[in-house]
Amino acid sequence: MSRTLLSRIRRRHSPTPSSSSFFPCRPHIKRVVDDVCETLRTHNQWEEIIETRLSQEEIIPSDIAHLVFGRIRDAELGLKFFDWVTHRPYGCSLDGYAYSSLLKLLAKSGVLPEVETVLECMKVEDKLPTREALDAVIRAYSDSGLVDKALEIYRNVLTLYNLVPSVFACNSLLNVLVKQGRIDIALKVYDEMVKRGDGSEDASVDNYSTCIMVRGLCKEGKVEEGRKLIEDRWGKSCIPNIVFYNTLIDGYCKKGDIEGACGLFKELKLKGFLPVVETYGALINGFCKGGNFEAIDRLLAEMNARGLKVNVQVYNTVIDARYRHGCEVMAAKFLRKMIDFGCEPDIVTYNTLIYHSCRDGKVQEAEKLLEQATRKGLIANKLSYTPLLQVYCRQGEFNRASELLIKMTERGDNPDVISYGALVYGLVAAGEVDVALAIRDKMVEKGVLPDAGIYNVLINGLFKKGRLPAAKQLLAEMLDQNVMPDAFVYATLVDGFIRNGDLNEAKKLFELITEKGMDPGVVGYNTMIKGYCKFGMMMDAVSCINRMIKRNIYPDEFTYSTVIDGYVKQHDLDGALRIFSQMVKRKCKPNVVTYTSLISGFCHKGDSHGAEKVFGEMQTRGLVPNVVTYSVLIGSFCKEGILPKAASFFEQMLTRKCIPNDVTFHYLVNGFSNSGQCMNHRIENESCEYEASIFLNIFGMMISDGWVPTIAAYSSILVCLCLYGMLKIALQLSDKMVSKGCNSDSVAFAALLHGVCLEGRSKEWKSIISCILNEQQLHVAVKYSLILDQYLPKGVVSEASQILQTLVEDCRSHDKEISDLKVSAS
Repeated sequence: MSRTLLSRIRRRHSPTPSSSSFFPCRPHIKRVVDDVCETLRTHNQWEEIIETRLSQEEIIPSDIAHLVFGRIRDAELGLKFFDWVTHRPYGCSLDGYAYSSLLKLLAKSGVLPEVETVLECMKVEDKLPTREALDAVIRAYSDSGLVDKALEIYRNVLTLYNLVPSVFACNSLLNVLVKQGRIDIALKVYDEMVKRGDGSEDASVDNYSTCIMVRGLCKEGKVEEGRKLIEDRWGKSCIPNIVFYNTLIDGYCKKGDIEGACGLFKELKLKGFLPVVETYGALINGFCKGGNFEAIDRLLAEMNARGLKVNVQVYNTVIDARYRHGCEVMAAKFLRKMIDFGCEPDIVTYNTLIYHSCRDGKVQEAEKLLEQATRKGLIANKLSYTPLLQVYCRQGEFNRASELLIKMTERGDNPDVISYGALVYGLVAAGEVDVALAIRDKMVEKGVLPDAGIYNVLINGLFKKGRLPAAKQLLAEMLDQNVMPDAFVYATLVDGFIRNGDLNEAKKLFELITEKGMDPGVVGYNTMIKGYCKFGMMMDAVSCINRMIKRNIYPDEFTYSTVIDGYVKQHDLDGALRIFSQMVKRKCKPNVVTYTSLISGFCHKGDSHGAEKVFGEMQTRGLVPNVVTYSVLIGSFCKEGILPKAASFFEQMLTRKCIPNDVTFHYLVNGFSNSGQCMNHRIENESCEYEASIFLNIFGMMISDGWVPTIAAYSSILVCLCLYGMLKIALQLSDKMVSKGCNSDSVAFAALLHGVCLEGRSKEWKSIISCILNEQQLHVAVKYSLILDQYLPKGVVSEASQILQTLVEDCRSHDKEISDLKVSAS
């Protein structure tokens, strides 16, 4: 309907009908109307019968039209009668009441195009609709989701009658506004309802009106505003009924304010209200988000004690939350518990259990659950099958996945794009791109057209295999089937060309995207920027950022971090700092990658002081350095020969439970090995400020005792790993040492033994590490073990030194036995 349609209607007079156009519904008139309605319903050739009947009573059809429209329930019959009355040879125009009666019939029947036609006729004839008719139209538009049309009619009621529509019409409008998230407009409507009633106090607002608004505000997280709305209507600290309490409690829980929800829960009990299932359900949802299962169990027990039946939705929420918070869930036990409490699981329950069982690798359990759901008569759907399809593909069991698709079809649940998509995604992830393409062909045969997401996965898989021509062909097929590529498909293509070294093709495709008016989005731009940076084309990368900003697509931390890293790799620290400055000015928060790139830039320049300064700023911003950050710093200090700093950062990363990798170990071993014997004196002199450094002390002692620097460096690393609780990493490094020809020495064995004992596994040490040391080497191990004891935290005792002493004694006894045998033999 045109925005100005009703606004053109002028209120020339009161809508009260004249005496000539309105019959009081006397008994004989009522009989005539009943006869007309019955004739309309039962006779095909009704026109002549009705004409005769009305002539006998000397009644003009237009005079009773409003009564006929009011009695008929069939909109089609009403329109036929309307057409007959207005097009009779001696017909006359309908009055406003008749039109309004027809409007109400059409609105209640939901035939909205005809509503617009009638409104247009009334506008042409300058007839005014009644308020009740417009109420019905508002409700019809609102119930159909046509909120703008409903608002237009609502505003015209205000203009025509200086009143708001009926409370029922307004509530329908409020409901649809809240559902569509247009809470600000809903508040304006609600305020008008309160201020512009029909003369009686609060006649245009009822409890339901306020409840709708409170629910809408709570949905937006504005729970306090919702509570104020209640108090404005009923008085401070007054919440009139359990429905409002439920709404507010649910609002607090969704907002994450479980304390506020619990406060209201206590309040309603003190006021004598009895919590209902919805009250408990809202609170349980809140506790589920925080993973407070003790509180949930208390609430469930309270419900049980009060004789309230826990519904299946509550159980489904609890089970999903337990999985999400990493709690162990025994599927069979949970289902039995539900049934014991009188609640039958539904398909959502089984789907949740199946999904999480598949995620945890419990495929057989998932299969049993699906079978059990089917036996119970529950109709399995795509959400039941898809997790199994995905896990079969991950495990490489493509035949089973295909069989499951066939089973779905046999059960009448034809696989859709989601089910096929799960199979395609799983196949591509497993590297089976050709099989995935065959599945795509089968989809098309079955009449299920692949969407852009499936094509995206397939194109990505082809690029990873280096099959560029096939990827281009797939794009052509995609276009032939009228599946328009989205920004992610194009980004995948651009990224694929870049990965395969074809920057020119990537540029052509990217330009094509923008020329077609398609928005590549921040993901698309980031992909192209990454390509420019990879090829060292930094000016083009910066130009791409400027193009983004002009199109109101704002760079994110990935954009800036990529360009900063690109400049660093080109050894242009000034360029990197310039982009970093822009990033900060645009209020884009740098992340760990950003700072790590800058630290790397300063390190490449040999400015370790600048690198440390950036490292400090990073921590000040609350960012936690990762293994790359630490490795870059350690490598730089090792390269510059500032070994105490390298050791200090290595121990700092272990303290913060940041697991080092092979790059970290390589930097340390190379740095300390290349220092050689001549660095020992320097380390001893410089390490006074690093007295607590385990690494430096062990390394220095080993060098003094005559170990070669490489072995000393490896052993010092093992000591640190074991004392900082990283035995697994230490064992892996020990194996790599052996594979490189660095046989395990006394210090390494002492370190590993300490690591085993600190994990409380002293009794099983022989199954974890092997001892091939002789008595002399064991004495050395004892010496270093006693030194390691000094670095243990206060109150922590290791059995390592005691085990080593026992090994020494056993070795001595063994040697004595051999010596005695030799003497007796001679």
